[in-house]
Amino acid sequence: MAPWARTTTERYGVVKWNFVPKGEKQLFLEVGDAVHIQEVCDGWYRGYLVRNKAQQGVFPASFVHLKEVIIEKRGDEEVVVSAEMPLVKEVTTTLREWGSIWKQLYVANKQIRVKQVQVLMLELMEWRSQLLSGTLPSDEFKELKQKVTSKIDYGNKILELDQVVRDEDGNILDPERASVISLFRAHEEATAKINDRIKEEQSDIQTDHSGISARLQSSPTHSLYVFVRNFVCRIGEDSELFMSLYDPIKQTIISENYLVRWGSKGFPKEIDMLNNLKVVFTDLGNKDLSREKIYLICQIVRVGRMDLKETTSKKSTQGLRRPFGVAVMDISDIIKGKTESDEEKQFFIPFFPIVAENDFLHTLLNKVTNLRGDSGGQGLWVTLKALVGDIVQIRKEYPHLVDRSTVVARKLGFPEIIMPGDVRNDIYLTLQGGDFDKYNKTTQKNVEVIMWVCDEEGKIIQNSICLGAGDKAVSEYRSVIYYQIKQPRWMETFKVAVPLEEMHKIHLRFMFRHRSSQESKDKSEKNFAMAFVRLMKDDGTVLQDGPHDLVVFKGDSKRMEDVNCYLKLTSTRQQHSDLHRGTMLSRSSSSVSGGGGLSVSSRDSFTISTLVCSTKLTQNVGLLGLLKWRTRPDSLENNLENLKMIDGEEVVKFLQDTLDALFNIMMEHSQSDKYDILVFDALIYIIGLIADRKFQHFNTVLEAYIKQHFSATLAYKKLMSVLKKYLDVSSDGEQFEPILRTLKALEYIFKFIVRSRMLYSQLYEGKEQAEFEESLRRLFESINNLMIAGQDRTVLLKVAALKYLPTVLHDVEKVFDAKLLSELLHDFYSCISPDNLQKQKVCSMTKIVSSRLFQRQECRDVLLPMMLRELSGALASMADGPHDERRMSLELLNNILEVLSRDNVGETFQHIQDIVVSLLGIINRTVVTMGREHALISRVVACMTAILSQMDDRHYSTYIETFTGTSDLVDFLMESFLLFKDLIGEHVYSSDWMAMIMVQNRVFLRAINTYADTMNQKFLNNDDFEVQLWNNYFHLAVAFITQESLQLQHFSPTKRNKILAKYGDMRRLIGFAIRDIWYKLGSHKICFIPGMVGPILEMTLIPEEELRRATIPIFFDMITCEHAHSGNFHKFENEIILKLDHEVEGGGGDERYMQLLETILLDCAAEKPTLRPQVQHFVSLVKGLLVRLLDYRTVMSDDSRNNRMSCTVNLLNFYKDINREGMYIRYLYKLRDLHLEGENYTEAAYTLLLHSRLLKWSDDMCSPQFEFHGSQTQRQLKETLYDTIIDYFDKGKMWEEAITLCKELAEQYENEIFDYELLGKRLEKQAKFYENIMKILRPKPDYFAVGYYGQGYPPFLRNRVFIHRGKEYERREDFQNQLMSQFPSSVRLNTTTMPGEDIRNSPLQYIQCFTVQPVLEIPPRLKNKPVPDQIINFYKSNYVQRFHYSRPVRKGPVDPNNEFASMWIERTTFTTVYKLPGILRWFEATDTKHTTLSPLENAIETMESTNEKILTMINQYQADWSLPINPLSMLLNGIVDPAVMGGFAKYEKAFFTDEYTHQHQEDRDKLLRLKDLIAWQIPLLGGGIALHGKRVTDDLRPFHDRMEECFRQLRKKVEKEYGVRELPDMDERKSSRPRSMLRSIRQSIISISSLQGSECGTPTKSHADRDFSTESWTSTLPRSSGSVSMCTVEDGVVTVGDAEVKLRKSKKKKKRSSMIFITEERERTSTLDCKRLSKKQEFRSDTNLSEPNEGNVLLTNANSRSLPAITGLSLTVVGAAEEVDTPRGRRDSKSMSVCVTSDRTADRRSKGVINLLFKTKSSKSEDVKPRDPAKDSF
Repeated sequence: MAPWARTTTERYGVVKWNFVPKGEKQLFLEVGDAVHIQEVCDGWYRGYLVRNKAQQGVFPASFVHLKEVIIEKRGDEEVVVSAEMPLVKEVTTTLREWGSIWKQLYVANKQIRVKQVQVLMLELMEWRSQLLSGTLPSDEFKELKQKVTSKIDYGNKILELDQVVRDEDGNILDPERASVISLFRAHEEATAKINDRIKEEQSDIQTDHSGISARLQSSPTHSLYVFVRNFVCRIGEDSELFMSLYDPIKQTIISENYLVRWGSKGFPKEIDMLNNLKVVFTDLGNKDLSREKIYLICQIVRVGRMDLKETTSKKSTQGLRRPFGVAVMDISDIIKGKTESDEEKQFFIPFFPIVAENDFLHTLLNKVTNLRGDSGGQGLWVTLKALVGDIVQIRKEYPHLVDRSTVVARKLGFPEIIMPGDVRNDIYLTLQGGDFDKYNKTTQKNVEVIMWVCDEEGKIIQNSICLGAGDKAVSEYRSVIYYQIKQPRWMETFKVAVPLEEMHKIHLRFMFRHRSSQESKDKSEKNFAMAFVRLMKDDGTVLQDGPHDLVVFKGDSKRMEDVNCYLKLTSTRQQHSDLHRGTMLSRSSSSVSGGGGLSVSSRDSFTISTLVCSTKLTQNVGLLGLLKWRTRPDSLENNLENLKMIDGEEVVKFLQDTLDALFNIMMEHSQSDKYDILVFDALIYIIGLIADRKFQHFNTVLEAYIKQHFSATLAYKKLMSVLKKYLDVSSDGEQFEPILRTLKALEYIFKFIVRSRMLYSQLYEGKEQAEFEESLRRLFESINNLMIAGQDRTVLLKVAALKYLPTVLHDVEKVFDAKLLSELLHDFYSCISPDNLQKQKVCSMTKIVSSRLFQRQECRDVLLPMMLRELSGALASMADGPHDERRMSLELLNNILEVLSRDNVGETFQHIQDIVVSLLGIINRTVVTMGREHALISRVVACMTAILSQMDDRHYSTYIETFTGTSDLVDFLMESFLLFKDLIGEHVYSSDWMAMIMVQNRVFLRAINTYADTMNQKFLNNDDFEVQLWNNYFHLAVAFITQESLQLQHFSPTKRNKILAKYGDMRRLIGFAIRDIWYKLGSHKICFIPGMVGPILEMTLIPEEELRRATIPIFFDMITCEHAHSGNFHKFENEIILKLDHEVEGGGGDERYMQLLETILLDCAAEKPTLRPQVQHFVSLVKGLLVRLLDYRTVMSDDSRNNRMSCTVNLLNFYKDINREGMYIRYLYKLRDLHLEGENYTEAAYTLLLHSRLLKWSDDMCSPQFEFHGSQTQRQLKETLYDTIIDYFDKGKMWEEAITLCKELAEQYENEIFDYELLGKRLEKQAKFYENIMKILRPKPDYFAVGYYGQGYPPFLRNRVFIHRGKEYERREDFQNQLMSQFPSSVRLNTTTMPGEDIRNSPLQYIQCFTVQPVLEIPPRLKNKPVPDQIINFYKSNYVQRFHYSRPVRKGPVDPNNEFASMWIERTTFTTVYKLPGILRWFEATDTKHTTLSPLENAIETMESTNEKILTMINQYQADWSLPINPLSMLLNGIVDPAVMGGFAKYEKAFFTDEYTHQHQEDRDKLLRLKDLIAWQIPLLGGGIALHGKRVTDDLRPFHDRMEECFRQLRKKVEKEYGVRELPDMDERKSSRPRSMLRSIRQSIISISSLQGSECGTPTKSHADRDFSTESWTSTLPRSSGSVSMCTVEDGVVTVGDAEVKLRKSKKKKKRSSMIFITEERERTSTLDCKRLSKKQEFRSDTNLSEPNEGNVLLTNANSRSLPAITGLSLTVVGAAEEVDTPRGRRDSKSMSVCVTSDRTADRRSKGVINLLFKTKSSKSEDVKPRDPAKDSF
């Protein structure tokens, strides 16, 4: 293999295909990545990614497309830059950045933004291809460049990226080469443009119809390029197409016609014109573009026969011009630039034909513009493009479109600018209409108008008529013929062009002729009338624009052609009527005197209109007299005075001629001053006209005249003389108006003066220079005298002088010494009182700064001090002065700084120094006092930044030395530090002004370091040490280093690389400076502990490795310092814990930081053995905190609220352990808020309870961390908290807890503060809670065990089991799905066994979830007492800490007839770290135990559960007689009349055998226990059946009788084998005792005993609702797990805890008690009761997950009517049916029972005493849905 060689040309490329590395040193590449190539070898490159230089490696050369590069040398380093044009590189970079963001938007499902960015990117890609093609003409390239930059800026804005600032050419502005002020202004301009663009994008409807794009508005002249591609129309004859621009609102044509002669064969008549029919409509101005609508129209005239349909054999007349139709297109948006136009795009203009003869073409136009119809595919195909500029400009910029062969159609009228030398002499004539009588004819005439241009001898001027642009000139014009129309309206416009010198001889002659359709007749027709008009009047003016009603003459045809017969006559009706005023014309023709035989036809009329577009022919007599002043010199004075009366539009049309005339008058009267003032006034008037907005475009015309055409060499003397006279007079307050106009015209007056002087100097080689300078100086003195004058009338003149004097500098400095001119200006401003005209002075000075004069050093020496004096006063009142004045003052200062920042303005050191000394302090104070919302704040800060940026070290040192006292310097430094900190903390610029912000940071950094050096020199010694100053410095430095704009890790790779390349990482520079200064503080360090701990911590948290390594040792230095001072470092420790919490939560810190902190601090401590143990303890403490904080921060952005709660609890426990109460409480409230978000009111209450426990019932004031609602006592805060907690407990239905708090509050109200009113309210609330406990249903929540296994989980979850408290009615499936959604990548484990080590150590995530049963823990106060179910049920699912889960297993040989004998129960018990509910809905299970229950114990549990069920239902029915009887019927029948081998028969077969007794001697007591339970079932059944007999209806009486019969048989059998048990009589009514005997017995015998701490205490919820009908008596009853009972039986007494219950032996009836359990309100509705009770008959195992192994046993039992069965064993009961093995009979048995009987047990039958203790244990089955836990309690 060849060695690697360094590349020379192959240095840069773009990846074409993805490359996935297969080796360690290979580089991963994605399509579009840019790579720098360093070495090459055998088809492989070695290099790195441009976006990440750290990623280096090798990659195949074939995967990379190479690009041309430019290699720049920067010192020893080579910089490789792509050789593409800058704009292409910018587009490429932009597309890469947008592409990355586009993917993120797609992932975030932001569809609208994705589509928007996609469109932008596609457009940029297309434009990038066009830029790279290199084939664009210069105009299109310029336009495309503007579009690209505009699109990039717009896209960056909507994507919230940084703003790109550009120079005038659209290139990116380099902050290194631009001044601060220019950079700021570029940002402002860019922002304004982008905002305008966004408004355009957002406005779907353009409301402003006259809105013109900015590109078009920037130019005063516009053009429209039209290329006629084809004309599709079925005519059959030759035709003429007249195309023009049309205003439909005013119904006028606004341009010349473009004439295309189209042949009958469908081609242009001149075949050479095919595909070359191009025209440019030019001279359009902004006024034209502002028209509401502009149409492109085409009028089609057919040339041929009179009627196309003529089929007669007679020969038809040919060559007649007949109307055919029009084509119209609205081009308003195209010509205004609102719609993009492309020279390749073709538009179709539909054709609309003439329908009737009275449809004039002009009338049809108006119809068509308002109505759209179907053209049948006929029309024109054209290409359109709006162009900017006049014809000269567009020929240069669009040579591919407009060449010399392109026809130019000018506007009907003048363009907005008439440049000197533009000679135009066009007269446009429009035939409007006529009215012609038919006389002796039967039909109206077919009138044709024929026009010639004739001289005074009647000779026709050849080729003087132009029908349209693009057509050759003709000598004769013939009109369109309308067939038999009395009043034709032609509206045909054409141009008459004759030589100027012939104009006075010319007249137009019109002949009217009737045309016949037959050639023979037509030849005999003669002209029947004529009319004429002269083009010039007798006074030398041209014919007036507008309509002219011509006199129609009749007579002999030859006489009508004789010029001598008509030329002396009046040609217009107005002249004729004036001549014959008072005489009436009859309707018949009348002869005219001198008419040569012609008579005036009063019955005929003919109207034309004219428009003169001439720069030589005027229609104004006065202007003509001035222009030709030599012909009548006697009226010159009058003409000069009357010039002001002439319309300005007429004057500017003849601007050059007028100015030439004025200066000729002046020059030819150089020896006299007779006309000087008149000429001067006329000149002032003309200059004033051009200053008017209406004629502002003529400024360039006047400039061009002065430069190119002005030639009056002596004019300057007269102009200066007259000007001085005016100024001298004005200082006296006279002639106010003329002087004001003169001052406004000062700029152009001086332009004439300077140009005249330069011409004179060139002609006479600089003669009379001294005289000129002296005259100019005296002129300035006159101006100064005006400024000194005190009259009130001169104030406006002073304002005008200030405004307009600076405009003359540009010209005056060409002919006058610059320094002397500066001194004159200095004197000028000095003449003004300092307190007067401040705004105007500042504005005037701003203009001077913008002049070339200020760029000269010697001029600035004179002018700058004066300006600084003015500015210091203006800026001092900046904060409260008028807005305009403040803005102008800032603009002046900014302009000065901008000039001083340039390289070509000479020495600037002293000038900058003057600004610093004069203004820096004022600017600083202005920024401090000015609010952030102030409109000018950004300008002031930019100004301050500019001053600082232009200061070098000498400026700083010189400025520091200007402070005479230490206190002044300290004040300045303190002010500067506070100012910088404020500006860094809250930038005055928009966040996307990144370039401006970074430049400001760089400037501030240099200033901070410079000021720090000053402090090192002056304030570090003990005597001069300024604690506050140094403290401000440190806080400023840390604020600088931690500001958001410098956190490179948050930026995209593109942005990060840009910043590093241009500015470097400023954080490192300031960080190292902080470190160095800290170590210099010596003994003063203790002053900054703990105050600087937080700021230093902020700095060390910045993710920059070197910076961290440099600054973390400061912590150890602080520890050492405080330990040496105080013997410990508690302040430091407390502060770092407090700040660490805040900073990490805010995003600071990471695993690497934790490692570095530990390593560096321990390494430092190793050198100091005395501190080592304390530092090690501190490090372990901080590390523990960091671990928890990082976990907390990670999950705070997580969707899992549970994870957020877990981490919050971890943190608050940590703070509790380290005794940080403030932080502990802070996280308590965060946890509370999380609970409230999830409506976990109970948990929220417990959370707040932790806070309340920190408070005492005392009147001591709260500690600061307790002050949540202002200053208050602990008692007040605790009371407030209790109110909130009680409210939460109420919402969570935890009324027992609420009652406890109510009692505590009541104790305070009653015995401490004696507020009985509050006590009463509290007791009322407490009573309501008691009532709620007894009456309102409280569903029992399910509990779920959740195990998180695998290394993929965070540490606080990894390989741990948690018990979760479900919400009301929450099913396990729903809970599990929610859990899986929090960990979408996790794998669900479907087993309930604990997973092995392989799963625990797996990198994946596994979740195990199953239901567990809470173990009841009865409170001591309820033990051995008759407690209602509503109270007991609460404790079955609350205040629980132990939970169990049971599953069946098979052991030993299996008896197919009796599975019970081999079925065991494995039970797992979980113990949580805290009781539930608590501050979380879950707690970790810290202890797990496994126990096993035998089949006999399972049977005991089942029997206990059944007996509990019977007794509970009896109580329910006794309490509420409205309950339906069906559930009780089914329960009792299922026990007394079980299926074959059902009931407890299986228990007898399995356990009550000699074989079992012999093999299981140890179970003797348990067997006795089971027999006792069977025996006790009989009296319970008896009570139930007796109750059933009272409630049963007649139709169910047979069923009841059958059930009684079965019961008698069963009782007989059981009492015989197991003895007699008795309960109190069910019929007993009320007694003197408050509780029924039944209830007492029930509570004593069953309920209380069930609370004695067995591990199988809590029944599960019922299963799915089932409806029971009276017809169906068989129900599938799932078995219940029986309770484990521990009892002691003594003589005649049942001992339950400390209580004894005597049981009677006899069957003597006693009075029945009516006291029954208080039932819940919801149980009172019959429908719900039915469902609830029906569900109560179902008993399930608590196993809720199926085991996956094949070894599972499917358990079966007897028919559903059996007693809760013992699987595998059936007992034969007298009268029982045969056993039926059905699917409904299959059940899981997972319960067990334990009974321990005392050795002192006597004969229970003889004594009638039994010791029974029942415990309830329900279970769930896998095949039935979980039931409502609240409905299990009866």
